[in-house]
Amino acid sequence: MRLLPWTGPGGKPCYLSTDDPDSLLSRLADDVEAAQLASAETVLAGARAVLHDNKSGESAVRFALTRAVESLGDVLRIAVSRGGDDR
Repeated sequence: MRLLPWTGPGGKPCYLSTDDPDSLLSRLADDVEAAQLASAETVLAGARAVLHDNKSGESAVRFALTRAVESLGDVLRIAVSRGGDDR
């Protein structure tokens, strides 16, 4: 069973049961994971910039933290789907 990089209704996890890593849904999940990881890199760079800028206001810091938390959730889901800790 593969944990997919998105959730279903009510935020419940979605799983894929297949032995075919080249199935349409497997490839879609791979593409979504790649996009999430690329987005996390961008978010991390932005958050670092905000934290290093002494002129950053509360709203900028809150925005950066909100995006970082979202990205961290995506990255953890990917780690679990690839054999990390089962949640």
